[in-house]
Amino acid sequence: MSLPPTLPPTRWELAGADNRGYGRAFATRVADGSDIEGEARLADAMVGRGARILDVGSGMGRVSAALAARGHDVVATEPDEALREQSRATYPDLQVLPHQALELDAGELGTFDLVVLVGNVMIYLGEDTERAVLRRVRELLGASGRALVGFHLTSVKTGSRTYPAEEFVADAEAGGLRVDHRFGSYELHPANAEYAVWVLSPAD
Repeated sequence: MSLPPTLPPTRWELAGADNRGYGRAFATRVADGSDIEGEARLADAMVGRGARILDVGSGMGRVSAALAARGHDVVATEPDEALREQSRATYPDLQVLPHQALELDAGELGTFDLVVLVGNVMIYLGEDTERAVLRRVRELLGASGRALVGFHLTSVKTGSRTYPAEEFVADAEAGGLRVDHRFGSYELHPANAEYAVWVLSPAD
């Protein structure tokens, strides 16, 4: 694995305290019994039982916890300490690594049946790191592995970027991935101009 000498700060980091309400809001929804498992249901349907799944940018842990509850071998990773604290409070049995995407190493972690990057992870990456992150995702996938990626196509949150669909497709292809499917939601609605859910697989 080769890392840049210094990893650039992510857009999430740069937004700072402006994003602190995210984890608390989802924790409240968990406590209220709200349905917050749409991403996890789709991820679960994409793999066989007991799959190895990597959740990049796991936030307060809701997707990882749901997948672990379904019997999968889940590795969660979240660089934001406040979100890791929220994860520990809400899902105390869920172990979360403190790495950002470019610090993940297939030599250490092995490969995965599915890599998940949902909850707008892609629009909060460090500037100009998108292709490097997608290459890293490719390295972390097993031969028949796939990636599930979801994000708003326009900047709708503090500090996030606008990421047009055609730019993402070009970045994914440059990273050694191909687009198998594009949907407009985790319930597989048709593609739209607001939100994109992508299923990717290795191009080779």
